[in-house]
Amino acid sequence: MRIISGKYKGRRLVAPKKLPVRPTTDMAKEALFNILNNYFNFSELRILELFAGTGNISYEFASRGSKPITCVDADFGCVAFIKKTATEFDFDITALKSDVFSYLERCNTSFDIVFADPPYHITQQDFEKIVSLVFEREILEEDGMLIIEHSKDTKLEHMMHFSFAKTYGGTTFSFFEIESEEEEDFEEEDEENL
Repeated sequence: MRIISGKYKGRRLVAPKKLPVRPTTDMAKEALFNILNNYFNFSELRILELFAGTGNISYEFASRGSKPITCVDADFGCVAFIKKTATEFDFDITALKSDVFSYLERCNTSFDIVFADPPYHITQQDFEKIVSLVFEREILEEDGMLIIEHSKDTKLEHMMHFSFAKTYGGTTFSFFEIESEEEEDFEEEDEENL
């Protein structure tokens, strides 16, 4: 696993082999950040990474200047590795050991980007629950973005706030955004004019 851009570009990280993770591939990660480059200035973005695993995505944001960053994972080994890495690199990352759904249900903080990379085998209902909780609990800032990584067999385009999806190999990223009132008004006017 390596950091692909920013202050620590090219630095390699070796996670313990026993961690129950499936890190995002470098190719998919590079494609994801190329998309995000068009939407955000990374400096000072507040990030929430759910099912954080090794913290792979959070290190990319931190290397680009995003802070603070919160990582949530239910595995003690993953949380310990993220804490160790954050200390080594002096990243502003807080790693929390928690069930993601429990965390979302009690979260009262908002973020600019919420990134979720759940195990691909969780149920369709659980994928949908992530989307519902993020928007119901107002965890996303108005100009923010929720990104869910999943297999191409999982479909999320029917969910509210779905914006677009991109697929790279066996990995799909689904992007969700809060529509501004202006966009909603514009769409309503368009429908009236039909």
